[in-house]
Parts: sequence; C-alpha cells; structure tokens
Amino acid sequence: MTTLIESEEHKSLREAVAAFAQTHPHTLNAEDNKRLWQEAAKLGYIGVNLPEAHGGGGAGITELALVLEELGAAGNPLLMMIVSPAICGTVISRFGTEEQKRDWLPSLADGTRLMAFGITEPDAGSNSHRITTTARRDAATGEWVLTGRKVFVSGVDIADATLIVGRTETVSTKEGRTGNLKPCLFIVPRDAPGFERRPIDMELNAVERQFELTLDGVRLPADALVGDEDTGLLQLFAGLNPERVMTAAFGIGMGRYALSRALDYARERTVWKTPIGAHQAIAHPLAQAHIDLELARLMMQKAAHLYDAGDDVGAGEAANMAKYAAGEACVKAVDQAVHTLGGNGLTREYGLARLITASRVARIAPVSREMILNYVSHQTLGLPKSY
Repeated sequence: MTTLIESEEHKSLREAVAAFAQTHPHTLNAEDNKRLWQEAAKLGYIGVNLPEAHGGGGAGITELALVLEELGAAGNPLLMMIVSPAICGTVISRFGTEEQKRDWLPSLADGTRLMAFGITEPDAGSNSHRITTTARRDAATGEWVLTGRKVFVSGVDIADATLIVGRTETVSTKEGRTGNLKPCLFIVPRDAPGFERRPIDMELNAVERQFELTLDGVRLPADALVGDEDTGLLQLFAGLNPERVMTAAFGIGMGRYALSRALDYARERTVWKTPIGAHQAIAHPLAQAHIDLELARLMMQKAAHLYDAGDDVGAGEAANMAKYAAGEACVKAVDQAVHTLGGNGLTREYGLARLITASRVARIAPVSREMILNYVSHQTLGLPKSY
C-alpha cells in the first residue's frame, strides 16, 4: 500500500517543496538556477537521499524524486538532481571507499559541489557493451590512464568532477578492443590534464548545457576508481535505475507544469460568454493528460520504493516502465497545453513553447522509448531478440 497511498511525511515534504518552489519565479538565468540549487540544498532537498552519516537526509530515491517532481511542477526543474545526487551520489554511497564518501558526499548533499556523469559515446550511445573509453593501469606508478570520448554530458562546466564510465583493458583482439567487458567508474576532476570539454550547440533552451568530452591520456590516482574493478557493471546499473526514476520525475513535473498553465487559461479564456474549459473538446484531452501523468507517477513511485528496498532487479523493470510512461505522458501534456492556448501557446509570454523541445528529452534520454520496449519485450515478456 505504500506505493499507492503517500504517507503523511511524504505529503508534508511535497507541500513544503511546492511552497518553496513557488517562491522562485521560473528563469533560464544560470545565476538564478545556482541560487535555487543552493537554497534547496540548505533546506536538505538536494541531498535528501544521501546517508545521514555523510550530511544527507538519510531517505531514498523515493523522496528525491518527489522533490524533483514538485520543483518541476512549479516550473523550476533542476536537471542536475538527476545526475549529481541521484546517479553519482548513489554510486559513491553504495560502492565508494570510505575516503571517497567522506570527500564527496557531504559537499554533494549541501550543494557546494556537483558531479556530472559521462556514459554516452558517439558510436555507442548509452550501450555499455560498446563503450570504447578505456582505462589502463600504469604498472610503474599504479595510476589509471583514461582515453576516449563522451557526448551529451550535462553540466560539466558547473561540475567539480565527472563520474566517467570506462572499460578496463584486458585481452586484446584483432580489432584492437578488449576481450572482456569490464565497465568501471572513475572520478575525473574538472581540471585533470588531458580532460577537455566542448559545448554542443543545442536547440534545447535550458540552463544546463550539454558537452562533448575528450579524455586524452588522462592520468588518475589509483583511488579514482569507484568500487571494485570486477563489479563495475553492477555499480553502473545501481546508478542507472535511479537515473530512470528521476527522469520520470522530471517528465511528470514538466507535464504537470504545462497542464496547470493550460487549466488556468481554459478557466479564464472566454469565447461566446463561455470559458473554453467548459467545452468537452478542450476539457477531455486535459483530463486524459492528467490521468496519464497520475498513472506514470504510480509506476515511478513503485520503481523508487523497489529500489529503496534493495530490489535492484525489480527496480530495473519498474524504472524503465516509469521512464517510458512519464515520457509519453509529458509529451502529450505539453502538446495539449500548447494546443489549448492556440496561438498564445507559442508566445514567450506563456512559456509553453520552449517545453515542446524540452519534453522530447523525456522520451529520448537517458534511454529511448524503443530501447525500453526492447527491454520489456525481452526481459519481461521473454520474446526473442532480433539483434
């Protein structure tokens, strides 16, 4: 029942975050966004999922997703919440050394430092089986040497370090690749020699910029490796499940914001002495958008609860489904909101047109809806693969 009915504690948290978010008018200004992040962190919202022993709130992804959803519903989503506390903070808290936990978790929780996450590659997308970024150990010094490229990495310019997914070199093949897949995660400081970033020119109108990264023989100390070299795949998926849950929260929050703007307009806009919201051609699609968002939220909550309960396998299935449902619901809600406003929906005054592009992100990233359908058809339904 916990996934169906929110506790009083969760209701109180939702109300508090919603009230806080309303005090910050929506803006695409980087300084305003930084101020919002810092103030949210002071209230304990950014690090709510991180361990109390290291300055966090001691809660879980359930609470962090709730925070992001409410910020988004107020028009103030913080994209880096998906990355810094959810992916990087989770991986370090679960698998990092005690020194890594002491070094990073308190500052991630209090908002004084951020961490980006780099997995996607030009020729591999997010397919961990085709990652070509390599990490070899220098036998003489014990250092790791990273070489490769990453693309569509969010917020590298404002992050103090990037958690990079590489692959340790083992047995060489004729193609020059490693023989065995051994993905590992490394903390790469922003000022590491050989670590370069280039902004990607995006049509997406967002505060957080996207970057292409080049790692040209980046040397890292031995303790830059997070966790165990032989359990990197487990660690990777431990970070990707929260990423999908949080992306669902991001999409649901955006959809709720668009829907609220459309509802305000439908109640006030009068044609022939009747508010347009009284007409079923307007009312029914908005009602359907609300239903779709609520259904997506239920699956998101289920995924978050499973993850927080330690069921990584169950959470994997539910998190993928939640991300799929939220992406579809978000796009439909934004489209219907813009349509409800007509020409006004495309003006800067109402702030909905920019969401047309932004809502597509919920369908595309961090994994496309088609790959989720592949996952469900193979893993859940037991259908054969075509690849």
